[in-house]
Amino acid sequence: MSGHSKWSSIKHKKAAKDQKRGKLFTKLIKEITVAARMGGGDINGNPRLRSAVLTAKGASMPNDNIDRAIKKGTGELEGVTYEEVQYEGYGPGGAAIMVQVLTDNKNRTVQEIRRLFEKHGGNLGQTGCVAWMFDKKGLITVEKSQAEEDRLFSLALDVGAEDVREEEGIFEILTQPEDFHKVRDVLEREKIATATAQVTMLPKNTVTVDAKHAEQILKLTEELEDHDDVQSVSANFDIPNEFLDKAS
Repeated sequence: MSGHSKWSSIKHKKAAKDQKRGKLFTKLIKEITVAARMGGGDINGNPRLRSAVLTAKGASMPNDNIDRAIKKGTGELEGVTYEEVQYEGYGPGGAAIMVQVLTDNKNRTVQEIRRLFEKHGGNLGQTGCVAWMFDKKGLITVEKSQAEEDRLFSLALDVGAEDVREEEGIFEILTQPEDFHKVRDVLEREKIATATAQVTMLPKNTVTVDAKHAEQILKLTEELEDHDDVQSVSANFDIPNEFLDKAS
């Protein structure tokens, strides 16, 4: 099982806790606002916005919050302008880390991200230093209880998914970025609930780190993901098996 898959399983198990955090709504509101600003406020004509709204509804965000976020993005209501920024760096043991953020203040955010890297024995690098180690992909996870395996495989692959793989308690669906929304729309139409769904950076290969570094990297990625401006974190490390239960 790849390091990415192990980490995805851990992140999936954390989802229930994350859903309870007010920060989740903050992140979702930013994504909705940016999606509406870039592609308009019509969810039928804006796949990124439609996906963001589906995620927000799955997290039980009130419709009023969603509507306000859309209107801020389209300019109907006054709001903050967020910028998409990608940060790259190294964690303990040499693991490559990619951080996707939405921020209204790049200077503040980069200082805070750099501080988190340094706190846990890593360092923030220059643009391009690790991006070549990752591919941009759509990643959708579905709990096994939500779909029959053969049906899910057939639906996803028929509409352009690259791969569907089974992990502990979940199915992972991988797509090209341009096919992500199409695959998610099919799952939504077929009433198959998704646990997570996003376009993210996935490592081409993983590096094995020792137990000490694994613990440090997990703490670093968890604090990065907890940051208000961070939308997603990707890393290319392989987690020692003895840490799977502890981390989840």
